[in-house]
Amino acid sequence: MNSHTIKKGPLRAPHRSLLRATGAIQSEADWDKPFIAIANSFVQIIPGHAHLDVVGRKVREAVRAAGGVPFEFNTIGVDDGIAMGHGGMKYSLASREIIADSVETMLRAHCFDGVVCIPNCDKIVPGMLMAAARVDIPTVFVSGGPMKAGIQPSTGKALNLTSVFEAVGALSADRITEEELTEIEQHACPTCGSCSGMFTANSMNCLSEALGLALPGNGSILATAPARDRLFEEAGRTIVELVKHNLRPSHILTRQAFENALALDMAMGGSSNTVLHTLAIAREAGVPLTMADFNTFSDRVPHLCKVAPSGIHHMEDIDRAGGISAILKALSRKPGVLHLNALTVTGRTLGQTIADAEVKDAGVIRPIENAYSERGGLAVLFGNLAPNGSVVKAAGVSPAMMKFTGPAVIFESQDEANQGILTGKVKSGDVVVIRYEGPRGGPGMQEMLAPTAAIAGRGLGDSVALITDGRFSGATRGGSIGHVSPEAAAGGPIALVEPGDLIEIDIPARSMKLLVDEATLAERRANWQPPQPKVAARGFLARYAKLVNSADTGAVLE
Repeated sequence: MNSHTIKKGPLRAPHRSLLRATGAIQSEADWDKPFIAIANSFVQIIPGHAHLDVVGRKVREAVRAAGGVPFEFNTIGVDDGIAMGHGGMKYSLASREIIADSVETMLRAHCFDGVVCIPNCDKIVPGMLMAAARVDIPTVFVSGGPMKAGIQPSTGKALNLTSVFEAVGALSADRITEEELTEIEQHACPTCGSCSGMFTANSMNCLSEALGLALPGNGSILATAPARDRLFEEAGRTIVELVKHNLRPSHILTRQAFENALALDMAMGGSSNTVLHTLAIAREAGVPLTMADFNTFSDRVPHLCKVAPSGIHHMEDIDRAGGISAILKALSRKPGVLHLNALTVTGRTLGQTIADAEVKDAGVIRPIENAYSERGGLAVLFGNLAPNGSVVKAAGVSPAMMKFTGPAVIFESQDEANQGILTGKVKSGDVVVIRYEGPRGGPGMQEMLAPTAAIAGRGLGDSVALITDGRFSGATRGGSIGHVSPEAAAGGPIALVEPGDLIEIDIPARSMKLLVDEATLAERRANWQPPQPKVAARGFLARYAKLVNSADTGAVLE
């Protein structure tokens, strides 16, 4: 369906009468123009979204100037940083499904011809991408842009959100003072925009470029930069052109596009959450994609960038060095890595889009001859502890943690783990196990930034590993392995681990093993009982827990 259904169908008179009442119809000529939805995720409580009301107005004006009729609507949004540390984090991943469903509902109920999606943070980007694949009308993505990195006045050190979480751990170990923590907190997030490192929001906004649904510059141009305004104007022009040519997501979101996204992900060391979200988006697009595919590309694609939390650089440095197009241009020099003939919303192929790009700072975006490593920044580990896979951001793991064996210290929830780590229950050489925090068991697969940051803040980042059926913030670094599948609540092997069991982690070999014989595990499995639900029997989380599938298939609702 498109807008002709409501403008020229059998009920056109009441349809048109109601549309006149909105004030959006400025002349009779508007009836012959494409109706463009502006799916905006403006909410005032998320710093990455607080400015999107202004962005929405700019995009509306650009659509109108290009010959379309814009209609803006809003979605919900959850700020993961604000939701951490309490029950609100259970709603974070679950909100992705609400966003996808609500965008689908608005687009199909009102028969729009095209849509400009304005996301920025974490679950909003993949939620909108899932809806775009599902509805399949011409679509352009233009995010609100990343935040500028902060500066600590007393040291001149660059700051980001990870700095704050790790400072909490450092305070608990008496490594800094309350005054130092306050100084870091006050200066870590200096502007609006998505958090300044290669965290989940920026990772997904960058991947949107490689997928072909976002314009060049979408992932790296700062929220406060004048160039971002020019991107909003270009998005308005582009969507009207896409409608004219009926260029839809199904023409763009091909297997080749997803392989380009995986290649970029490995080269830039994206958030481990990109695995979860890319699987979910591919499912909506009807493109077969598995956890094992990520290892295929990790083995093929060199790691070219180390952006916070894995390194000292931030998104502003990536933009200064040439942006995502420059990373892709660098990758294109290695045969067989990119599909340069993949179509993008520019109307050109990926190869044509990046043809004029260049790396302007080889210290930020390394050439393939001087890559940080020959393998990419993410890895999927398999073994008897994670038969269906688990995910680690290898780019953020120190050499000391690439191969690690230690005894299990078990916590049955994130809250229990936070308390245990901050009170010294975890020692050098341990493997922390946090379970019953998966999609179903959490429910909602909480992010584990607080415990991982506490480990780092207490000086244990190079001597303690952490595994969980939950997930991690893009701001997490260190030997942190998430998405363990099957999850504990489904009776996965992680539910059978007992205190002191040895766990062997070998990231180069893509392996994670529980060093317990199969007979003992069989006995434990026979005695295992499913836990009681952690949420009330009614409400969205209860429905989510009943319907969500495993992390290795994207944690989508069945």
